[in-house]
Amino acid sequence: MKRTTIKDIATMCGVSPSTVSRAINNTDEISQATREKILATIEETGYIPSQNARNLKVHKNKTIAVIVKGVTNPFFTPMLNVLEEEITKTHYTFSLHKVEENRCELEVAQRVVENVKPEGIIFLGGYHIEDSRKLHRLGVPFSMTTTINRDLEVDHSTCVGVDDYAESKKMIEYLINLGHRKIAFIAARSDDESIGRLRLEGYRSALKEHGIDYDERLVIYPTTDLNPYSLHHGYQSACKIIKEQIDCTAIFAISDFVAIGAIKAIDDHGYRVPEDYSVAGFDGLEINEFLLKPITTIIQPSAKIAYQSVVDLFHIINNEVYPKMSEFEGELYIGATTQPLENG
Repeated sequence: MKRTTIKDIATMCGVSPSTVSRAINNTDEISQATREKILATIEETGYIPSQNARNLKVHKNKTIAVIVKGVTNPFFTPMLNVLEEEITKTHYTFSLHKVEENRCELEVAQRVVENVKPEGIIFLGGYHIEDSRKLHRLGVPFSMTTTINRDLEVDHSTCVGVDDYAESKKMIEYLINLGHRKIAFIAARSDDESIGRLRLEGYRSALKEHGIDYDERLVIYPTTDLNPYSLHHGYQSACKIIKEQIDCTAIFAISDFVAIGAIKAIDDHGYRVPEDYSVAGFDGLEINEFLLKPITTIIQPSAKIAYQSVVDLFHIINNEVYPKMSEFEGELYIGATTQPLENG
C-alpha cells in the first residue's frame, strides 16, 4: 500500500494541489467550504499534510521511537534486541520509551512526537492502540508490532504479528480435542482492545463452534494493581479458581509467563499439572526449554516479527509500497502441562 499524496487529495476533492496546500496552510485565498472539504478528506485518508512533512524535514533527526507497554514482559526482550539492531543498521537512532501500566500508550506517543520528533514509531504491546482517530493525529508513520488489526484505517501505518484470534482458537480447539469442555481463561484486562480482546474472542469462538456454552465465571481478569501479563496475575487467578472451586479441568493463560504463575499456585495448593489441571499458555518463551515441565503453548516467531516491523516501517518512511499487514503463523507446541481428560 502506498502513502496518500497531495495529488491524491487534490483529485479526491476536485481541486489543484496548490489549493490543497493553501487549505493546509490556512491562507485566505480559498473559500471556507473548499477548505473544510479538503481538511475532512485529509482526516479521512490519514494523509500527512505537507506542512507537517516540511516540519519533519526541518527537524529531521533520523530517530525511530519504540514505545513499549510491558517492558518487563520477557516476550519483548529478544524483540527489543532485534529492533535495536535493525534500526541502528539503517543509521537511525533507536529511542526506547516505556509506558507505565496505568498510562495510555497513545498519550505517551503524542508526547514523543512533540518532543523527540521521530520519523517513525513502533508500538510494542499496549491495550488501546485501536483508536484510528488518535493514531492518525500522531502524523508520523508507525508499525503496530505483535498485533494484527484488520479494522485499522490509518494510511501511514502497518501491523505485524500473528493472528491472535486464530491462534487462541487453535489452542482452545486442541484442549477441547483432549476432552476438556470446562476451560478457564486467565485473561488480560477487560478494557484491552488489542491482543487481549482478540485472544478472548478466539476462546469464545472455539467454544461456540464445539457447542460449549460461554461461562463468564471461567474468565479471570487481573485486579487493577496487577500487570495482566505477569506471574502474579497467573498465580492469583489460579488461587481464585482453586479457593472458589471454579469448575474447570483446563486453564488457558493469556501468556506463558501467566501460565508459569498459575502452575506455581496449583502446585502450592497440592494439586498437579496436568493430572488435576491441564495448563496452556501463549508466546513460546525461551525459558520454556528449561522448565521441568515445558508448557503447551503457541510459539510466536518473535525475531521475524520484530525484523519485519522495521522493514515495513521503512517502506512507509521512504514512500515505497508497503503491506498493510504482515501476518505470521504461530506454532502449536505440545508440552508436558496438558493431557487428555480422563473420563472426558
